[in-house]
Amino acid sequence: MSNPLLQSYDLPPFSSIRAEHVKPAIEQVLADSRAQLASLLDNPPEKWTWANLIEPLDEMGEKMSRAWSPVSHLNAVMNTPELRDAYNSCLPLLSEFSTELGQNQKLFEAYRQLADSADFAALDQAQQTIIEHALRDFRLSGIALPAAQQKRYGELQLRLSDLQSRFSNQVMDATQAWSRHITDASILGGLPESAMAQARQTAQSKELEGWLINLEFPSYYAVMTYAHDRALREEVYTAYSTRASDQGPHAGENDNGPLIDEILALRQELAELLGYANYAELSLATKMAENTDQVVGFLRDLGHRSKPFAEQDLQALRDFAAENGCPDLQSWDVGYYSEQLRQHRYAISQEELKPYFPIDQVLQGMFGVVAKLYGIELRETQDFDRWHPDARLFEVIEQGEVTGRFFLDLYARSHKRGGAWMDGCRDRRRLPGGALQRPIAYLVCNFTPPVGTAAVGGKPALLTHDEVTTLFHEFGHGLHHLLTQVDYPAASGINGVAWDAVELPSQFMENWCWEPEGLALISGHYETGSPLPQDLLDKMLAARNFQSGLGMLRQIEFSLFDFLLHRRDDPELGVQQVLDKVRDEVAVFRPPAFNRFQNGFSHVFAGGYAAGYYSYKWAEVLSADAFSRFEEEGVLNTDTGRAFRDNILARGGSREPMELFVAFRGREPTIDALLRHSGLTGKAA
Repeated sequence: MSNPLLQSYDLPPFSSIRAEHVKPAIEQVLADSRAQLASLLDNPPEKWTWANLIEPLDEMGEKMSRAWSPVSHLNAVMNTPELRDAYNSCLPLLSEFSTELGQNQKLFEAYRQLADSADFAALDQAQQTIIEHALRDFRLSGIALPAAQQKRYGELQLRLSDLQSRFSNQVMDATQAWSRHITDASILGGLPESAMAQARQTAQSKELEGWLINLEFPSYYAVMTYAHDRALREEVYTAYSTRASDQGPHAGENDNGPLIDEILALRQELAELLGYANYAELSLATKMAENTDQVVGFLRDLGHRSKPFAEQDLQALRDFAAENGCPDLQSWDVGYYSEQLRQHRYAISQEELKPYFPIDQVLQGMFGVVAKLYGIELRETQDFDRWHPDARLFEVIEQGEVTGRFFLDLYARSHKRGGAWMDGCRDRRRLPGGALQRPIAYLVCNFTPPVGTAAVGGKPALLTHDEVTTLFHEFGHGLHHLLTQVDYPAASGINGVAWDAVELPSQFMENWCWEPEGLALISGHYETGSPLPQDLLDKMLAARNFQSGLGMLRQIEFSLFDFLLHRRDDPELGVQQVLDKVRDEVAVFRPPAFNRFQNGFSHVFAGGYAAGYYSYKWAEVLSADAFSRFEEEGVLNTDTGRAFRDNILARGGSREPMELFVAFRGREPTIDALLRHSGLTGKAA
């Protein structure tokens, strides 16, 4: 039987991929890669060139990506025990190979000879940047270490890969482990009909009467925001905030606490092995930020500016809650009374807006925005192999030609990783014969799915405005991947982009969710098609910065916790103690002692944001300042859009991010636009 992961394909053959295909395919690709690399390096030419060194390595990488990318994707969106086991069995193989490449002395010498040759000057800027970054990455892979320390480096990477995968799996398992079956509708009083319908549909899928709520985000959010029953809110909050920990209803099951401790210890050892004082320093070796003091100073300055506004937000919330019968505001009350206060102050709610944001109208409008800005057309196609009925596929079209494609998987479901993300399925690449390989992306969200079907009076998926913003955010990442003009995979799209700049295109796209010109395109009532009424638009814009001080401090708390934990300012402190100390410094509202937020912090302990969560705020400065040029020249100005595309989106990792920003904006960024957009200018009232 042929293995679909080893066959040539245009789009991944998802329905043909089985768990038993995974490890044999990866083992075969790795064996082939080792043989090809040995042949390449054992018979070196008289001189190394881009064509005889980098292009063969890119071809090796392409074969690996075609085998692994669909597996990694399926593991995230259609997780099964069998697939998870197969996926996990490959992680040590891939980690070992990555370490081999990074510590291959012959390969390092080949790169160095190419960098030192006269031919280097003839390469274009992207090619030169790729080679310079490769030499940096060799050093960060321990190329200069003695053999025993190189071996330890490989062991550390192997163990970290396993621990981070286990962390992610345990968050997913803990999320799936809790649910509450409810047969008395009065317990769910306050929930909007759409949330009730979804809970009813979830119960029916389990062959239960009544309603079923769980910890998938749409269900959790609905209860925390709308449920009148305070005891229910407390129960759901407790279950959610103690996932994968030593606390809560499933205390000790899937506990990520020991994993966090080991991950941190191994990261510190890795940093010291490479000559850095701590993992935060190592993290910055590939980022825009110059040193750890700069990052901490940036976060603390932003926190200092935001705290008076946050204190004002919290006092207003406490006063409102007390006036409405809740004198002792707790964490499980914050979302509920915040929504009540928003409605009281602005006479608007997320639920009231949802009928105006049916998914297909939002998509059509979002595509209309980028058509005006970047001159592209987006078209859905039905002819592809789906991993789930919800999966969709769109083509990017320029001058009648398909220049890229992206998959879309929008809705929350069991056995799907939480959150929202963009990932590359295939990179843009100029093939040795001159043909151009076009990029493909995955865009994944966890929105509330549609209720029922059209045939039985169902409604389309209706998005909250927050969900619309999330979609725009991920689409911004997708555009970075899809609109690249770099022909080399190491710098194509988001590849090679400094991590604290990679959020620039995504956060930048969010701005059109707030602009009247953008909202006119993305909104329309799902039944009548009528545009968002002016009074609702005015209220929504007035409420834009509602509790923005609290929101800003929350992100600064997460960022400082991550960074100081990895910088080890107080190495004798445990994880919870570091978090408590950060909260002492920046938080204005403390969660209960049983809260174990860190045990579900997948960005840092399972993803790529270790000592890098600050990147969201760092890049938000860039994105707000970049958007201020559109505010000056027109938010749908085609010329400005073309300039952003040409200087930012098209360039990928071919130049340093600050160079690209200055090329677009004409100067280095300032924090002013971010503070203005967030309503954090002047003095708190």
